[in-house]
Amino acid sequence: MESAPARLRGKPSWLISKTSLHAQRLIGEVLTPVDARGHHFAILAALEEFGPASQIALGQRCGIDRSDTHATVNELADQGLVERAPDPADRRRNIITLTPAGRRRLEELDSILAGVQEELLRPLSEAERTQLLELLRRVFDHVLRR
Repeated sequence: MESAPARLRGKPSWLISKTSLHAQRLIGEVLTPVDARGHHFAILAALEEFGPASQIALGQRCGIDRSDTHATVNELADQGLVERAPDPADRRRNIITLTPAGRRRLEELDSILAGVQEELLRPLSEAERTQLLELLRRVFDHVLRR
């Protein structure tokens, strides 16, 4: 990509897009051998932080579409990482709960993904990493408010 036109390399949207593609490739490379996907991590992290939730709420919280959320919850339930139970307030809806095995799996995936973050941000100092994270959060928060 070093030969990409300067006009492209000068566009933050292009740089973010290409960096995101690279990050997703790295994530796939480390999660595939341990039979996991990025959506697994997202759902488990949301359950740990926010507690039991409906599949719809999990998908919305993690930015995952309904069909992918359903498939991901099925995979996690099959592995014993989450439990699904009818919502007492609405029997048509399921409430998803993190199991102890799910909590352990989340820690394992978090450790694996820490390596991806390290590889992705290797050219940056700790201060630059902190600054980049804050700037990306501000841009992301702006996007969410639209």
